[in-house]
Amino acid sequence: MSKGIPTYQERDDLARIEELRALLDHHNRQYYIFDAPEIADADYDDLLRELVKLEEAHPEISRDGSPSQRIGAKPSEKFASLRHPSPMFSIKNANSEKDVFDFEERIRKAIGTATEITFACEPKIDGVAVNLVYRDGVLETGATRGDGVQGEDITANIKTIHAVPLVLSPLAGAPLLPSLLEVRGEVYMEKNAFAELNKIKEENGEPPFANPRNAAAGSLRQLDPNITAERALQVFFYALGKLEGMAAPTRHSEALEWLNGWGFPINPRFSKSVNLADSFEEYRNLLREREALPYEIDGMVIKVDEFAWQRQLGEDTRHPRWVIAYKFPARQAQTRIQDIIVQIGRTGVLTPVAILTPIEVGGVIVSRATLHNVDEIQKKDIRIGDTVIVQRAGDVIPEVVKVIDAKRDGSQSHFVMPELCPVCQTKIVKKEDEVAHRCPNEICPARLKERIRHFVSRNALDIAGIGEELISQLVDKGLIENPADLFYLSVDVLASLERMAQKSANNIIGAIAIAKNPPLEKFIFALGIRHIGEYTARILADNFGDIETLSQASLADLSNLYGIGVEVAQSVVAFFENAANRKMLKRLHEAGVVPRVALKTAFAEADKQRLIFGKTFVFTGALATLERAEAKRLVAERGGKFSESISSKTDYLVMGEKSGAKLDKARMLGVTVIGEEDFLNMLRDRE
Repeated sequence: MSKGIPTYQERDDLARIEELRALLDHHNRQYYIFDAPEIADADYDDLLRELVKLEEAHPEISRDGSPSQRIGAKPSEKFASLRHPSPMFSIKNANSEKDVFDFEERIRKAIGTATEITFACEPKIDGVAVNLVYRDGVLETGATRGDGVQGEDITANIKTIHAVPLVLSPLAGAPLLPSLLEVRGEVYMEKNAFAELNKIKEENGEPPFANPRNAAAGSLRQLDPNITAERALQVFFYALGKLEGMAAPTRHSEALEWLNGWGFPINPRFSKSVNLADSFEEYRNLLREREALPYEIDGMVIKVDEFAWQRQLGEDTRHPRWVIAYKFPARQAQTRIQDIIVQIGRTGVLTPVAILTPIEVGGVIVSRATLHNVDEIQKKDIRIGDTVIVQRAGDVIPEVVKVIDAKRDGSQSHFVMPELCPVCQTKIVKKEDEVAHRCPNEICPARLKERIRHFVSRNALDIAGIGEELISQLVDKGLIENPADLFYLSVDVLASLERMAQKSANNIIGAIAIAKNPPLEKFIFALGIRHIGEYTARILADNFGDIETLSQASLADLSNLYGIGVEVAQSVVAFFENAANRKMLKRLHEAGVVPRVALKTAFAEADKQRLIFGKTFVFTGALATLERAEAKRLVAERGGKFSESISSKTDYLVMGEKSGAKLDKARMLGVTVIGEEDFLNMLRDRE
């Protein structure tokens, strides 16, 4: 723009930019909210191209909410973490009408058996949950669900989804916008778009996505938003989170009306019922219409509509008590078992896998199915050559349901677990108290490959570019013997491998360098300690704070923690006592791998001033207003710790009704004893 007074041309350009922005916002709403497009896609694209060209000529008037942001942005090196303003809980599943009736019975016991309960019913979209935050009506951040407390910052990718409003403009009659709005949605890919994407991938010699959900998840997690912009992602919004600057609605159904009025697409198949009979009828309707819908659904979500009752029912440690997902029956098909092989996991477990005559199950071609273990094979009397019913459990993992005995002709043969590991030829072992057969050789190439694959996986160190083919080459050529060796690879070594270009080698070395400072809980999970999943890894990280302290923890230190049993504690101690593991950890440290401190020491300075921060709590007796698990979660969220037993390290014993022997021991050790009201005041940061 020229200095001083704008020229006529500049004024015309600025006016046209504002006109185009308004036009594109209008057409987005007509298409995604009202399902009533007014122009062809090509005409929309022409308007968008014109806007981009004018904005490039006038960068001084850029705007966060401009429709031009949907075409992508500069690639990022790695996703940062975002803490959700309010927790995102997962939903418990129901697999039968009895499960749903039990769900209703629990609700009636809590809020009164004579109360008329209105249920809200919605299709359960088979997609990826996201959490969006708007400030003063403008999209500020978008994140994946993650662990429910924090997720990955995918704001740039979210902006490329046309159905996501970048700037909210309420319809006539809609409530005024809050100053801060947190909203939850489910990102998905329609079936036709999924088929087209897989066709392109196959033509390019790339492996196809297994199902639309995986395609949506993979598209959302592209480091380059321009790739996400090319994928036809859609979204339905289904819930409000935190609101600031206005009163909240009173019902879930009202919240959906607000969302729609603010410009968010909601699923038109939403319905309400005052009894479960109507809910079951809607479930059956959805099941009948499932294949005709343009998107995948795997059940129906049933919620208590009244927010006051939702608050009364509350949550347990992971799930709200006021909602349940009534899942559809697994999709099934008939095929033949051509062979049974074994796969070796990172802990040495041998898993029998059926090699099937390829068959389509629920829109996906299935050629393998897990048989779990030898006991399961014997229980179902599965033989090589059998004709079987196969289903995708949860519509994802293929498994053999049963054998069709009538189709046996005498050519079938029994499967026998090998005596030697098929990869390293070590003798297979089986403990009397376990069903699993194991290869005990810790340097078995098959075990090592799986260990490396786990170490670099998304929920562990998340090192981009290291896939199964590259891992196989590195192990087979003796270039890596444990996960620490990854951090000593060079560009030249990688570039010398088959099908590895110099640029790819550089990218992988860069990704390895980025992974040197992972969150402690992800590092613990990446180590592959037996029995340690993501949730348990977070408990360990929160309670020990760094890997050195964890490595020195005793069996008593570990088994006293809530959520850590004796078996898990023994596994952790055994891992750190192992000389090879200690050597690997030393090499990781020497390579500059330093995990970020855990939750208890990574709080903001303001959080450290909380009364609970750094304190250890033990609970005894029944609390009147909180369940024990909920109380412990609230302590952990504020940087505190909890234990199941009293010791001299305990800061507070919280005493409920019918307190037991812990009270006597606390008094003997001089531990401060507080009542429930005192504890609640500490949660509120009041003395």
